[in-house]
Amino acid sequence: MNRDRVVTAAALLLLTVAPSFAAQQTHRLEAGPATVAFGYYWSEAEPVLRIASGDIVDIDTMLTSSPPRLEAMGVAADQVQQSLRDIYEQVPREERGPGGHILTGPVFVEGAEPGDVLQVDILEVDLPIAYGYNGCSGFTPENCAAGGFAQNSRLFWFDRDTMTTEFSPGIVIPLRPFFGSMGVAPPAEAGRWSSVPPWIHAGNIDNKELVAGTTLYIPVWVEGALFEAGDGHAAQGDGEVDQTAIETSLRGRLRLTVRKDMSLEWPLAETPTHWITMGSDEDLTEATRIALNQTIDFLVRRFDLPRHEAYRLVSLAIDLRITQLVDQKVGVHAMIPKSIWRER
Repeated sequence: MNRDRVVTAAALLLLTVAPSFAAQQTHRLEAGPATVAFGYYWSEAEPVLRIASGDIVDIDTMLTSSPPRLEAMGVAADQVQQSLRDIYEQVPREERGPGGHILTGPVFVEGAEPGDVLQVDILEVDLPIAYGYNGCSGFTPENCAAGGFAQNSRLFWFDRDTMTTEFSPGIVIPLRPFFGSMGVAPPAEAGRWSSVPPWIHAGNIDNKELVAGTTLYIPVWVEGALFEAGDGHAAQGDGEVDQTAIETSLRGRLRLTVRKDMSLEWPLAETPTHWITMGSDEDLTEATRIALNQTIDFLVRRFDLPRHEAYRLVSLAIDLRITQLVDQKVGVHAMIPKSIWRER
């Protein structure tokens, strides 16, 4: 693994070299016992689908809870997805872990090589089921009610017409579904990487900004990239402090494109209004330092700012946010507003 790679100038001209999607195909990838990686990203995982660069994957992902636990929360037996039952019944326990998320994939993207970047355009994200749940543990578990995570789990029903859910009378939460985990296989020396901590391969970054209409750029570490997605969220606050968002199953359309004109050290995202740099580490201070330096690198290379002026600009106009505090490696991201470059 070359940990000294930095974002190149070409990498940061994100919109100047538009990939061609003329020959794209759409592939349907349902979640089932033979198409999921239960709890891991891994360079040695066998691909469940091979696609060309620029193709679209119409993908299903499963929420991270077992059918018995969902039924204990109040979900009727006939409302539990059969595919979820099949996964829990047919994926042997010795093939699960070390994490607990059900990830759909991996997808092998032809032409992807270490040193490239995988561009993930999030075209659509839909709610195939009308419920999700939240469990309590997380950053300050002493604030949970007695009884542990399972006993503290609570079900939420969705109004998919208004895209809201009622928290309590008078408190309504808007639904903005996104995949909490999207990533590629980490470097081979990392081994079978738990689905819990995010890292340079992206993974469980839990960034609520990555809704439909946004793009995630991920460094490629192994041939084919080996992309996976899962950990669907219907709504989440920055921090995800009690361990979970509103966890649910999702169906999405993702376009996966190999970018050989880019090189990244850490994942980078783009929304219609912001660029988003990221960092993660076991220590919040170090995660902040990584995100801050990634932001400064971005500003220096894209806008030709002296490093000390880029640092100053972060302090004056760019927000650093805590992405999440509960995934072994905490996450910090910077929201770089495009609006301040009026001539760009």
